Amino acid sequence: MSVDGPQERGLVGSARRALRVLEIVASEGDGVTAKAVARRAGFTLSTTYHLLNTLVHDGYLVRLGHGRGFGLGYKLGPLYERLCSELDVDQVVRDELNALHRKAGAAAYYTVLRDNDVVVAAVADSPRHPRARPIDFGFHEAAHATAFGKVLLASLPPRRRREYLAGAGMPRLTERTTVRMGELDRELDQVRRSGYAQDVEEFQPELACVSAPVRGVEDRVTAAIAFSMPATAFLARRHDLHRHAREAATRLSVLLPQTS
Repeated sequence: MSVDGPQERGLVGSARRALRVLEIVASEGDGVTAKAVARRAGFTLSTTYHLLNTLVHDGYLVRLGHGRGFGLGYKLGPLYERLCSELDVDQVVRDELNALHRKAGAAAYYTVLRDNDVVVAAVADSPRHPRARPIDFGFHEAAHATAFGKVLLASLPPRRRREYLAGAGMPRLTERTTVRMGELDRELDQVRRSGYAQDVEEFQPELACVSAPVRGVEDRVTAAIAFSMPATAFLARRHDLHRHAREAATRLSVLLPQTS
């Protein structure tokens, strides 16, 4: 008999299992079978069918015709749109981010502070210039090791920043990751002075990123715009990418008050 740890107590097991099924269907795409879901989740086939049928009944999944398995349901769309609204992302921001991605020739990210989380709110990429995995909509980890995370951390009062990092931690992700608070504080001071941040192989090996702050009323930092690319290409395009980040941040700073 397992004993729940401090963070496990009070959690509803059936809800967690249903959410696990939902995540698996989302990752596999249309047509995943009950047997495949059960295998990946480690559930019995009977339990998996009960969970799938419940999610289908409530609209979070659909059963595809002709025995083709399961797919995401239409009830998820409004939830996604609602979260985008909470993160101040609308079609104007998405369109602008896509245009910035094409202009810079690099994957583009729009990141915001949501309460005490640094959250990726939108991503624009392409097969030629793909995003860094696992960074996607909703990603909220490793702020100490990402350029956009540094921009937003630099905007926080010192006490709030330390509280955030005490909770989130500063794990070493690569040999270049900054894991000492004092070193990070000095870097964030430089970010505030220079108006941009970068990470070169701090989040992932062979990946580089540059970011600049998006400002709102009273010059307050409200978001960050960032671009990423392979570190080898970044070394040759560093100054060009810094310019793109600053110009993109300035443009979004103008657009966002009109869309908020």
